[in-house]
Amino acid sequence: MESIGNSGAAVGVLAADGVVLATERRAVSKLLDSGAVGCRRERTYLLDDHVACAVAGLTADANILVNQCRMQAQRHRLQLSEAIPVEQMVRGLCDLCQGYTQYGGQRPFGVSILFAGWDEEFGFQLYQSDPSGNYGGWKATAVGQNAQQSQSLLRQEYKEGCTKDEAMALALKTMAKAMDSTALSAEKLEVATVTQGEGGRVVYSVLSQKDLDPLVKAANKEAEEKKDETPAATD
Repeated sequence: MESIGNSGAAVGVLAADGVVLATERRAVSKLLDSGAVGCRRERTYLLDDHVACAVAGLTADANILVNQCRMQAQRHRLQLSEAIPVEQMVRGLCDLCQGYTQYGGQRPFGVSILFAGWDEEFGFQLYQSDPSGNYGGWKATAVGQNAQQSQSLLRQEYKEGCTKDEAMALALKTMAKAMDSTALSAEKLEVATVTQGEGGRVVYSVLSQKDLDPLVKAANKEAEEKKDETPAATD
C-alpha cells in the first residue's frame, strides 16, 4: 500500500456516456529514450476492445497484471466467441491477487488498478482493485498520491448522470488537488476515455497534448476564478 500511496495519482470518473481516466505522468530524465522498448512510462492500458485501465503502484507488478487481464480476455473470446464482461475480468484478476496474500514467501502485488469498460449487461462501468484482491464498483474514485483528499473532492463535486465533458473537467480538477499543483500542465498528465462510437462500437482513446491543452487551460482558469472569489481573511 505504501508503494501505491507514493506513486503518481490516478483518477476515474463514470459518466452517462463514457468513462474518464486521468493519471499523473511523472517527470523522468531527459536522457531517457521514451520510445525505446521497456522505457515507456504510460499509466493507462487497453486490456480488450471494451476495457481499459489506469494503474498506481509498482510498474513491474502492473505489467504482470495487465498481461493477465489481456490473456483472460482472449481466452474468453476463444471459448465463448464474445467479449468478456467487465466485472468478470476484474473478479478473475482479483482472485489471482488474493492468492498471493495466502502464503509466506510471497508478497502481494503492489499495485491498485482502475478499470473502465462497457458491456451489454451493465453499460459503462468503473471498478477499483486493491492488492488484497478486494474490488468494488465506483462512480468516481482516486488512488495514488493524496488519494484521501481526492476522494473528498470527488464526493463533493460528482454529479449523477454527468456527461463525458463534465467528467473530464472533474477529473482534471481532482488531479490538480492530488498533485498539489497551483496550475496543471498537459505534459504532466495522461488522460484516456472509454466511449461509444458509431454503431455502438466501444472506443478507447488517449488524448494528445494538443487536445489536452485547451482542457487544462480551462481548468486552470476556473481554479483562478474561484481563488479570486474566495473572500480574504479578516483580522
